[in-house]
Amino acid sequence: MGTIALEGLEFFSYHGFYEEEQKIGNRYSIDVIITVDFQQAAIHDKLSETVNYAKVYEIVSVTMRHSHKLLEHIAYQIIQGIREKYPHVEKIAVSVSKYNPPVGGVCERSRVTLEG
Repeated sequence: MGTIALEGLEFFSYHGFYEEEQKIGNRYSIDVIITVDFQQAAIHDKLSETVNYAKVYEIVSVTMRHSHKLLEHIAYQIIQGIREKYPHVEKIAVSVSKYNPPVGGVCERSRVTLEG
């Protein structure tokens, strides 16, 4: 087993529980860690025997184009998309961060992490 990670994927998207958030948008950061057996890819040097991180980025990008209310839902949708494309993966962890969340005070970012 090994891990494939994409860290610090940044998007400007229109997510949030409050209507204003969905209108003005915000900056988001996504981290994805996939645990998978890529021994055959390492031995044979074949992309078809591992998880293509360009395809993972595409799944994240498509998810971020649609408006969602909760960071938890965004993470869930990303995990589901990766599982559809790569059902053989062992585990997926997705962290979704929102910069300057509306908490009524100074907060650099909020983050949720979901494993599935």
